[in-house]
Amino acid sequence: MSQVTLTLFQFSEQASLNTWRIINDGVMGGLSEGRITLSETGHGVFTGFVSLENNGGFTMAQHAFSPKDVTDYSSLEIRLKGDGKKYQIRVKSSSSQSYNYSHTINTTGDWQTISIPFSEFLPQFRGRRLDKPAYPGKTLGEVAILIGNKKPEEFRVEIDKISLK
Repeated sequence: MSQVTLTLFQFSEQASLNTWRIINDGVMGGLSEGRITLSETGHGVFTGFVSLENNGGFTMAQHAFSPKDVTDYSSLEIRLKGDGKKYQIRVKSSSSQSYNYSHTINTTGDWQTISIPFSEFLPQFRGRRLDKPAYPGKTLGEVAILIGNKKPEEFRVEIDKISLK
């Protein structure tokens, strides 16, 4: 595998958030609300609240891009500062893929660089584990961060960079 790093998204004061999309549980009638903005220091800030009302319970910030060949890499690395809550990091081979590969991370409240081997991204659809192999690491077309901890809560996570190693 390559020792070279491929940056998928680097937040900065000049970064455009046009390729980022928020998906709230309103697609199923829920009332959760997330948003992504840039901080004064140029970090992406994913904030909002999760509501369990009306069968809700999640919000997600999603970055889609033209599928890239990732066979030279073996892990996804994300540098972030969370709020002590759990988040799912999700990947898809392409944005049109119907299911995702997910891995749950724990945040500490401090800046962290979390490296997730491709083999730890497990396939799921609507939160249910699928009987398929782990993420194959051939192409990548979408990365997302989701909060859905089955409780009503406010959240805040700052993101510096998402890359492949």
